[in-house]
Amino acid sequence: MRRTKEDAEKTRQTVLEAALKLFSRDGYSLTTLSRIAKEAGCSRGPIYWHFENKDDLYEAVLRYSQEPLEALVAECAEMQGTPVEAMDRFIEQWLGLLANNRQYRQSFEILLNKTELTDAMTRTLKRERALTKSIIALFQSLVERAVEEGLITTQEDPKDLGLLSYTYLMGITQTWLFSPKLFSLKKEMPFFQRQFWALLGKE
Repeated sequence: MRRTKEDAEKTRQTVLEAALKLFSRDGYSLTTLSRIAKEAGCSRGPIYWHFENKDDLYEAVLRYSQEPLEALVAECAEMQGTPVEAMDRFIEQWLGLLANNRQYRQSFEILLNKTELTDAMTRTLKRERALTKSIIALFQSLVERAVEEGLITTQEDPKDLGLLSYTYLMGITQTWLFSPKLFSLKKEMPFFQRQFWALLGKE
């Protein structure tokens, strides 16, 4: 029985990775369950065993590929040290994962460039918007603490700066994914980190 469960989980993982590859490369509409099964080296039967339909698989793929981001939010929310260090850690890891973690990068590729967002995506969009709000809330909280501790001097509302932090990172992400040859993300990471603090008014 244990081996059967392990085999089933291995198959599920293989399907997720195959779907992630195809969704990010070809888009949601052009990726069929038959093509995913072929990429995973199985029939469609195992896919239906683990997932209700393509929408359910799509949501699972994004949840799987965004695990590093969710872990990063939790890590920085609980991080010991100063709020500035926590924000530095978040930015460094966000950009580092984007440059070096294929699955993390593909999750953004799917959402930003390869999916027509329709009513069928309601459940997925609700989850993605909740994740977005959690990141904005994290930065708002860290900015508030940084101001209280005298680490940042600003007259701006921390809520607005939380939103600015998120849109800044998303802007870099979307620009680079749209045109990777425009700049070297790895090379420009220190520049982007410095400019983040310029945006927040930290001297």
